[in-house]
Amino acid sequence: MTYTAVPSAAGRGAAAARRGPSARLLLAPVSGRAWREYGYVATGMVVTPFAFAFAVAMLSAGAGLLVTFLGVPVLAAGLAGCRALGRLERARARALLGMRVDEPEPVRVAQRKPGAVALMGAVLRSGVSWRSMLYALLHLPWAVFSFSLTVSFLATGWTAFLYPAWHWVFPTFTDQPGLQMWEARPGENWYLETPTDLVMACTAGLLVVLATPWLVRGLTTVDRLAVHGLLGPSRLTTRVRELESDRGVVVDTAAADLRRIERDLHDGAQARLVSLAMELGLAKEKLLEDPEAAAKMVGDAHGEVKLALQELRDLARGIHPAILTDRGLGPALTTLSRRCTVPVTLTVDLGAARPAPAIEGITYFTVSELLQNIGKHAGAEHAVVDVWCTADRLLLQVTDDGRGGAQASPGSGLAGLAERLDAVDGLLVVDSPAGGPTTVTAELPWRDPDPAPR
Repeated sequence: MTYTAVPSAAGRGAAAARRGPSARLLLAPVSGRAWREYGYVATGMVVTPFAFAFAVAMLSAGAGLLVTFLGVPVLAAGLAGCRALGRLERARARALLGMRVDEPEPVRVAQRKPGAVALMGAVLRSGVSWRSMLYALLHLPWAVFSFSLTVSFLATGWTAFLYPAWHWVFPTFTDQPGLQMWEARPGENWYLETPTDLVMACTAGLLVVLATPWLVRGLTTVDRLAVHGLLGPSRLTTRVRELESDRGVVVDTAAADLRRIERDLHDGAQARLVSLAMELGLAKEKLLEDPEAAAKMVGDAHGEVKLALQELRDLARGIHPAILTDRGLGPALTTLSRRCTVPVTLTVDLGAARPAPAIEGITYFTVSELLQNIGKHAGAEHAVVDVWCTADRLLLQVTDDGRGGAQASPGSGLAGLAERLDAVDGLLVVDSPAGGPTTVTAELPWRDPDPAPR
């Protein structure tokens, strides 16, 4: 069986990037992107006039009927129709312009007041509805201008470029020697008829043909901005969605930490304390019968108590180390680097100020997990940890000389770290080529816990 490899969109994009500027310039008129942009401009003259006529008619009728009870439902219906046309425009922009535009927030009807009246009120209060109508009203003049300019350049460019192939039409079917350009003076006309004229016309047409895709790309850039600004979600809505996603990450992380603590207590300290209670019970029974055996059992129980206390200390350190709360990031990271199985060079430059406790905790556990990864998987001989602040951001960088190849793939520890940092508007960047070295850079907000009063 024979398989044929079909290049993906990313592969086609990489292949296009490898072409030189000259190749991109010459191939631009026949590229798929150019023809999709031509299609967007052309289909705009079908959709946009209808959207404009609909918006003007419904807005005029609704405003004129506001003195009666019919104005509100007519206006709401017009806004709802503009929202539907907005969905069509977003789909057209995705298909022909390759835009990544999210759907805006839907119409939210209060649960306690369902019904047609509540729905009309929600449509009228929605900013998306009014922005969709504004797009329908403003886009028509630009669509007409873009279409006229595009058609003019396409027709002029290709007509002039192919003129040597069809100039014979004039002497054959008319009494003119060629295409008349203008009349220099009465009775003296300039015709494109000589070989030099043909070369000049072809060259000028080629220049216009090569320039047309870039002109249309500039025109459609305005369309991209309009679709994104008027038909996409607002910045507030985008931010709310990000916060909702981050809240979900925080909740999931907290639940996972609670399950880990419960598992560690159940399998570790709790099991050891149950065993300790049983041994002390047996020692109590043998205290009078066999004091020496009872003393030995008490001694063993004493050792178990020490181990249980150590496990509880380790568990408490894993939740939130006391040294971090009492003395800050510098001493806490110093203690952490000493426990690493790989030699670590630590530099902390934060000054006397301290970030918010939550940021301190996330920074500590980020360095902790990165050092654990280095000790377990990197095969490194040395690691470097740098922590510093700049403006209102806290930055940390962990570098090792190991084998490299680390990736923040879904489900990995690095992906979990990236999600935890993203939940507080942070950022994680992994640079780990095969063979090393590996550099992981994290950026977090500072968020001073004691802001100065205003």
